[in-house]
Amino acid sequence: MVRPAGQNSFVKYQPVGPVAAFSPWNFPVFTPVRKLAPAIAAGCSIILKPAEETPASPIEMIRCLLDAGLPSGVAQVVFGDPAEVSSHLIASPVIRKISFTGSVPVGKHLMKLAAEGMKRTTMELGGHAPVLVFDDCDLEKTLDLVVTGKFRNAGQVCVSPTRFYVQSGIYDRFEKAFTERAQKISVGDGFDSVDMGPLANPRRPSAVGAMIDDARTRGADVRLGGERRGDKGFFFDPTVLSHVPLDANIMNEEPFGPVAVMRPFDTLEEAIEQANRLPLGLAAYAFTESLRTANIVGDKIEAGMVAINNLTVSPGDAPFGGVKESGHGSEDGPDGLKAYMITKAIHQA
Repeated sequence: MVRPAGQNSFVKYQPVGPVAAFSPWNFPVFTPVRKLAPAIAAGCSIILKPAEETPASPIEMIRCLLDAGLPSGVAQVVFGDPAEVSSHLIASPVIRKISFTGSVPVGKHLMKLAAEGMKRTTMELGGHAPVLVFDDCDLEKTLDLVVTGKFRNAGQVCVSPTRFYVQSGIYDRFEKAFTERAQKISVGDGFDSVDMGPLANPRRPSAVGAMIDDARTRGADVRLGGERRGDKGFFFDPTVLSHVPLDANIMNEEPFGPVAVMRPFDTLEEAIEQANRLPLGLAAYAFTESLRTANIVGDKIEAGMVAINNLTVSPGDAPFGGVKESGHGSEDGPDGLKAYMITKAIHQA
């Protein structure tokens, strides 16, 4: 269709409107900032519902914004029963967008609520990140990175490297060296000089322990840990499971704890098949010195973020988000800002 003479067309980005945002406990400042900053920058007001386990950090962050001059009402924080708060906010005709970081089941539930009002959603849900370790990798550098990354925040990170698929030629060496490094990780009170703290609540040690017991029953080798540590607090041993069967629960459900699960593979095709086997697709990692392998992995892995020879998937200026049941939409960078804007085409004669 030919545009009539004298008619101009242009695109305008406008704020989507008031936002309801829900954030988890494991990054009580960083994750709310991911929602507050782009919403306010786009011109939206926002009501933040943080996790009930970590209320103080987001409250003080909102206080800082108000002290810095943010107009009253632009950013608010609310606490309460999660189901009651979410159903009330999402049903409100005032709210125009929902941003959620959390589990897959809760994300699906909130999407159903949002669908009643045809409201836009950004969903950053669970993951079960595969790590493909090829036999041509820089093994020492790879081990230094992945052991530290695995046990960061006691594995309570949605992008935590968890399913380690290691090429057969280096599997035994990798497993042995990984276990030796993991054995040196100190566990204890975060106010002491330790490498790893506790799990989040009384439910987590039992849940992680049950997954390990299931894997052991199905034939996995427990190379390290596998037990709750002590009878005070919610501490759990850094754990390494080797030759874990595919039907073990921990190979199919995110453990969200300090557990590394390992299996050998022979070919590139097999590694990619295993990495893509689950309905989750948040982050994935690969270690190889082959440019061809890196290119194929980057193309074929079904994940919103793929890191090759590093563990950096949230540098701040790049989109952060998943595919499949790990969610949709992006946070961070220009994509994260546009998530809080509508696109309007204006045709003027």
